[in-house]
Amino acid sequence: MAAPLLLRALPLLRLRLVQHHSHLRLYNGSTDRRPFCSAAADSSVADGESSPSLSQIFSPKTGKELRQYPRWDDPDYRKWQDKESKILEDIEPIICLTKEILHSDRYLDGERLTPEDEKAVVDKLLAHHPHSQDKIGCGLDSIMVDRHPQFRHSRCLFVVRTDGGWIDFSYQKCLRAYIRSKYPPYAEKFIREHFKRGSG
Repeated sequence: MAAPLLLRALPLLRLRLVQHHSHLRLYNGSTDRRPFCSAAADSSVADGESSPSLSQIFSPKTGKELRQYPRWDDPDYRKWQDKESKILEDIEPIICLTKEILHSDRYLDGERLTPEDEKAVVDKLLAHHPHSQDKIGCGLDSIMVDRHPQFRHSRCLFVVRTDGGWIDFSYQKCLRAYIRSKYPPYAEKFIREHFKRGSG
């Protein structure tokens, strides 16, 4: 209710602002505009002091400050950037598919995945889960999406076994294991920077 009222009031607020601004300009008798940046202000300074130059304002960082920021000319950093983009390119399709399965209305709670989606999830996620054999148990019947048994507001993927039982599995654990096996030297740094803490 408040949003439509605010939207109707915006033209009036804008008009009042313009009127107020023109009133101040006429009252002060000046049409000069002030610079947005204080460094661009008038260079004349009282008491004969000179204003700081741009090189002083934007002085180079000290050695301690430089160590906090990665440097583009560092070959190890460039190598990390290249590998990071390769890992992202590798896992992005399955992440997008999984998020679409879990967060869109494509599947209802308790619905089994289509054969194409199931094949992608099994091949690219479940196969890399650290405990995939325990999750599959007596045999894999299908993959299902449903509410998490403990956290009812979140949805997750489930392995439906041939005996009728079902158990949830974390797609993030699967991705972590995949990254650790395929990109061992970069895995821990990538996982630290791109995955939520505490989810495996």
